[in-house]
Amino acid sequence: MTLAQLQSFVLVARHGSVKGAAAELSVTEPAVSVAVSALRKELGDELFVRNGRGIALTEGGRRLAALATEILGLAEQARRSVASGESRRVSVVATSLVAEHIAPLIELFTAREESVEVAVEAVPGGEFADALEHRRADIALGPSPGAERIASAPFLRCRLILLAAPSHRLAGARSIAPSELAGERWLVGQPDLDPSTGAGLFLARNGLAPEVASYSSQAAAIAAAAAGEGVVLALAHSVVDEVRRRALVRLDVRGTPVLELWHASTLGLGRAVPAALELQRFATTAEATQAISSGRAGAVSSHARPQVHVTLWQSVAARRG
Repeated sequence: MTLAQLQSFVLVARHGSVKGAAAELSVTEPAVSVAVSALRKELGDELFVRNGRGIALTEGGRRLAALATEILGLAEQARRSVASGESRRVSVVATSLVAEHIAPLIELFTAREESVEVAVEAVPGGEFADALEHRRADIALGPSPGAERIASAPFLRCRLILLAAPSHRLAGARSIAPSELAGERWLVGQPDLDPSTGAGLFLARNGLAPEVASYSSQAAAIAAAAAGEGVVLALAHSVVDEVRRRALVRLDVRGTPVLELWHASTLGLGRAVPAALELQRFATTAEATQAISSGRAGAVSSHARPQVHVTLWQSVAARRG
């Protein structure tokens, strides 16, 4: 049995078809069928049977799908470790909003753990579970994946408010219905709306589909809002100066402030990279919260020590204390 055969089978199981697996692998359907047939012969199990337009895994196929996913994840972890030349490298995925605000936490962690290298990638929260299970990431920061076999620890409670320029037509209005903002231009940082967090989640909950403008970062979107280009949902303490100077005003919209609980999620003891567990534990400390709360938002970086700063609201550790 080979990794290529296991990958073909895992993708067939995930997509529910040989065609879907072949498309993701950029190979022909017969090539996928040959790989799966080799596994069937070696293991003495059909692995899956046709079921209408899709497939149904046999009991053995379900067991193999789970084990093969783990094997492929470990193989990817080994590849990354050898390629980087550093067994203490931690790959982090975070939503774009979180990635833009965690640099102080990462900087302090890498200062304490000098042998650890941290790389951060911004991805939608809905991809967290898949990235962890397939070991494309060692730890996820943002909404909890809510999946089995993934251990999530809350580390920061945030408050997001809706802001606009003082000249905005709704500035000073009270108890604004979310529907009043359907025709507004919503400003977000890259990538486009993430339905698992921030503005994407707020719009989805209220059934709104307004015009959305994406900027290079959340900080750029905030600056555009101050220039009168639209409204922005931002972390309350990242805009203290702008609100104090009345460069921006808070819109009193029902359903805001939006409260978000950020989690540090890994595969848990026995499955996670040890350095990822160290980062997860560190993220939940008051020291880490203080580090995040010491600066302002900036651009997302993929380096170990990105120069990004932010101010957030409140830590879970502080609430527990």
